[in-house]
Amino acid sequence: MLEELKEEFIIKKVGGRFKLSTLIQKRLVALNAGSRPLVEINSDNKMEIVLEEIKQDKIFLDTTNELRTAADGDVMIKSFDAMMSDEL
Repeated sequence: MLEELKEEFIIKKVGGRFKLSTLIQKRLVALNAGSRPLVEINSDNKMEIVLEEIKQDKIFLDTTNELRTAADGDVMIKSFDAMMSDEL
């Protein structure tokens, strides 16, 4: 699980190490406050849930570094993906 954090693809996916740590922290806070996981995995480990949500494009930070979910709108996800593909 933590090995995934060392992989460059997840760092590039969210736009850097700072954004990755911010995204993880904000999502962990939301899960601890009672938000339901957006992915189905065989684990109760919240860190594993967050990493899987990132890998499946279920969560991201918007331009103001606020946590957004795919449920907030596919338009935002598509524009985020387009922005990230330009940087790769």
